[in-house]
Amino acid sequence: MDKDFYKLVTQKLAEKLGCETQDIYVVWQCKTLQNIKGLFSSDVEAANGMYYEATYNWNKGELYLDSYKKLENEVIKVKF
Repeated sequence: MDKDFYKLVTQKLAEKLGCETQDIYVVWQCKTLQNIKGLFSSDVEAANGMYYEATYNWNKGELYLDSYKKLENEVIKVKF
């Protein structure tokens, strides 16, 4: 895990949610070419079940933050 990316995102999300950085957790993270991307969430009330997708563009020095809410969980049975 890229520690600088994790630190940056948890700091920005903590500011947004009005909580501590330790209240933010990473669900998933990957690095592709010059970008690093992660899915973050929190159990604090202000998060209200939201997931936050953070993408850092190393070339431009920009952090993009998208917010998502889980609307449904559908089970699809398949056979291989």
